[in-house]
Amino acid sequence: MSKKVAFYTLGCKLNFSETSTIARSFEKEDFERVDFSEEADVYVINTCSVTENADKRFKTIVKQAQKANPEAFVTAVGCYAQLKPEELAAVDGVDLVLGATEKFKITDYLNDLTKNDKGEVHSCEIEDADFYVGSYAIGDRTRAFLKVQDGCDYKCTYCTIPLARGISRSDALENVLNNAKEIASKDIKEIVLTGVNIGDYGKGEFGNKKHEHTFFDLVKALDEVEGIHRLRISSIEPNLLKNETIDFVAQSNSFVPHFHVPLQSGSDDILKKMRRRYLSNLYVDRVKRIKQTMPHACIGVDVIVGFPGETDEHFLETYHFLNELDISYLHVFTYSERDNTVAAEMDAVVPKKVRNKRSKMLRGLSTKKRRAFYESQLGTTRTVLFEGENKLGYIHGFTENYVKVKAPWDPSLVNTLHQVELTDIDEDGLVRFEFVSYNIMA
Repeated sequence: MSKKVAFYTLGCKLNFSETSTIARSFEKEDFERVDFSEEADVYVINTCSVTENADKRFKTIVKQAQKANPEAFVTAVGCYAQLKPEELAAVDGVDLVLGATEKFKITDYLNDLTKNDKGEVHSCEIEDADFYVGSYAIGDRTRAFLKVQDGCDYKCTYCTIPLARGISRSDALENVLNNAKEIASKDIKEIVLTGVNIGDYGKGEFGNKKHEHTFFDLVKALDEVEGIHRLRISSIEPNLLKNETIDFVAQSNSFVPHFHVPLQSGSDDILKKMRRRYLSNLYVDRVKRIKQTMPHACIGVDVIVGFPGETDEHFLETYHFLNELDISYLHVFTYSERDNTVAAEMDAVVPKKVRNKRSKMLRGLSTKKRRAFYESQLGTTRTVLFEGENKLGYIHGFTENYVKVKAPWDPSLVNTLHQVELTDIDEDGLVRFEFVSYNIMA
């Protein structure tokens, strides 16, 4: 009888793509993959270290696994497992903790699935995380997350990612293209490119600084792959989003007019304290360039509120900066202290209450921005890719420029592309439409 394995992923799209790769290594060892709520012999939890919440959620998830099968072997992998392996190993019920390089060889550590009294740790020094493992995840049959890069050489003062994932390194272009072709052969319509710092793509496979290819080379090569209807760039640093890439996307066959560009603060004082690699004027320049070449483009922004030293004036500077900028939505992060970061030692700590208030204000601004963007798209003809889930009797989908639409549930629409005219916004803020032509690229 084959053994069963279940997975739980916390955090980013990159983690999801890596969980899929780890899952495939279990399949090769004849494990059957089951849902995390079911009884399994092995539970693998892929952890995240970016938010405070992720730490707390880990313990809850371990309890969930133990409830499904008290005798199961529980393994923690991922960023938090690299940063604080001993802490995770001490959680009741955890048997094995694997760091950044070990997680891809997980089946080598599972010779004997006997429960341990205390979690066993195999975690390399992060300097040793210098090889690259390519991966991709298939989300809901309509899109796949394709990892092209890992690690980061930036030294932002609030961030633990370089400590958790090591130096910047990339997949070979040939591997990325082969993975893209494999995804296309599975009738998946959209690929989202992911990584820790994808604009840095090209830094050598073994962490050397030699650039065989650039991010622009990657974009051009992927645009040639047949069978992919849509390619989406997940998140790219403003200083690495070059004019040549923006101009190429504007006339591309398959890259969509949607950019997610982290800002973190609209105040140059705070950007300097964060050790970001640009100032606010460069960010304005990137937004203008996108909107000049693609007036209908969707632009998402990451912002951190409550960074040490952020006064009311600094925050209002960020608020007004974003309010005046032609962007479409915000991802707002409330600053939380992280061990072993420069920011955690900084003075002028912003009270949690103030951080939360600022976060709420920016989330309100995001709602306003998204609404204004959706309104600007009414009356236009767009292409929608429909998702696979029946949500309270409705099917949802996204246009190429990331407008979320809804219609009464119709299973025949799942994973198909249709031209539609966007007509109005309903009470829950989503867009309704009329079909222009059915099934243009089923």
